[in-house]
Amino acid sequence: MSDEPRTADATGSDDSLDAKGRSRRRALQVLAVAAVAPALPSAGAAEPSAPTAGLEPGEEQAIAGGPRGTATDPDLLRPKFTWTNRLSAAELVTLAALCDMIIPADGKSPSASAVGVPAYINHWVSAPYDGNQRELIRVRGGLAWLNTESRKRFGKTFARATTGERTQVCDDICFLPRAKEEHKAAARFFDRVRDLTAEGFYTTDAGMKDLGYIGNMALPKFDGPPPAVLKHLGLA
Repeated sequence: MSDEPRTADATGSDDSLDAKGRSRRRALQVLAVAAVAPALPSAGAAEPSAPTAGLEPGEEQAIAGGPRGTATDPDLLRPKFTWTNRLSAAELVTLAALCDMIIPADGKSPSASAVGVPAYINHWVSAPYDGNQRELIRVRGGLAWLNTESRKRFGKTFARATTGERTQVCDDICFLPRAKEEHKAAARFFDRVRDLTAEGFYTTDAGMKDLGYIGNMALPKFDGPPPAVLKHLGLA
């Protein structure tokens, strides 16, 4: 949300602006065009029949091509990334090793790194917002700590350590309330990366399949709750 002061007046007039600088009138124009768009000629027509007066640059083209959502919908097929990812290749190697300790591959699903979770975390902490920038500092510091601690204990980086060796390090930081005082900062780092790993993994197709989530599906019929559920609720 922008920190700039709103310029809209308290009356809700047509020319008042919302937080993104769009007037109520502009929004109504777009809605009106969307309402009549299905009756308009196809996109191959020589001249668009939709009214475009007062629309911002680019909105006319979207309207001429037929209904494609509101004027401010993002293009999910051709996403634009407005910031540069900040984690280095070496940091991503360490992050991938940690993500795979949190969600390793098993008989049901792939590991976190196999479905792109490190890239998701990299994009998240690289966002140019205060909260994300604080998380970038925490993640970078935590990754450096993992390598320092692993070298001290095993003479190798965290990514090169065996699964058993990584487990020894993670056991000291995986539960903040029980972490030693000297491990508190690393435990807070681990706690946040664990959350981000779960978010990234369980929003992929593989993660949703692992949960057994099927989403909205067309069913040929619906038999109602199974008998076991009705019995559990005392309804059978």
